[in-house]
Amino acid sequence: MNMNVNIAGVEWKNPVTVASGTFGSGEEFSEFVDLNKLGAITTKGVADVPWTGNPTPRVAEVYGGMMNAIGLQNPGIDLFCERDIPYLQKYDTKIIVNVCGHAPEEYFRVVERLADEPIDMMEINISCPNVNAGFLAFGQDAKNVEKLTADIKKIAKQPIIMKLTPNVTDITEIAKAAEAGGADAISLINTLTGMKIDINRKTFALANKTGGVSGPIVKPVAVRMVYQAAHAVNIPIIGMGGIASAEDAIEFILAGASAVSVGTANFHNPAVTMDVIDGIEAYMKKNGFENVADMVGIVE
Repeated sequence: MNMNVNIAGVEWKNPVTVASGTFGSGEEFSEFVDLNKLGAITTKGVADVPWTGNPTPRVAEVYGGMMNAIGLQNPGIDLFCERDIPYLQKYDTKIIVNVCGHAPEEYFRVVERLADEPIDMMEINISCPNVNAGFLAFGQDAKNVEKLTADIKKIAKQPIIMKLTPNVTDITEIAKAAEAGGADAISLINTLTGMKIDINRKTFALANKTGGVSGPIVKPVAVRMVYQAAHAVNIPIIGMGGIASAEDAIEFILAGASAVSVGTANFHNPAVTMDVIDGIEAYMKKNGFENVADMVGIVE
């Protein structure tokens, strides 16, 4: 039985990675998780310069999950290359660096800087607000998605995963735009925009007013969007959104995801990824699947 998956020419030992922003850059979870067991580690978003993030409070609990408005706080690409990449190289796992920016040039600078670094893939966070387009997220406009993807592909040396926002009318339009721009893979979903009001303080639960909702509450939406995207494009999909168990992960694979990403669940069960990997393997044995690829998208 073979747990390996091939994502855009990169061979992972199993189909499980972690969602950007929920796992630090790996070191933070190394006491709880055998990093060598993960198919890949996806780092927290990194920008061309350090970002301080949003004012606090930044996190709130909501029914069935959580809401965050961290604001992509990160130390910037220079420190990241100096500290985090050498740490991850010590482990037998693939390295996916998540890239964020406020304008296309900011993405380009990070992608260029990473071109000669020993990483395996890049995931481009296009849920960031575009300062050149009235702060509409890059990923909410199909033309923007296609152009940004194409421009990044011109300078990237590693395969590019475009991470899609679910805050759109038609996810297939955005998925197709990423594919048309030359994306090697797509990942979805990022968080759904939500709001919570503290009725006792009579104000917003988050200083940012709105935040990204994640956790089990978003999973049915995520599975539906992965299914739709899988029927719209021919590039690999990394599915995520509310995965908290092997059963959840398998749902995404049957819907059309070639790999899965575990996010919010890491916060309440730091070893959840190990359970997911073991559970997928047990499911394959029980159901007679020889390869993960044999399971992908079989629910038509």
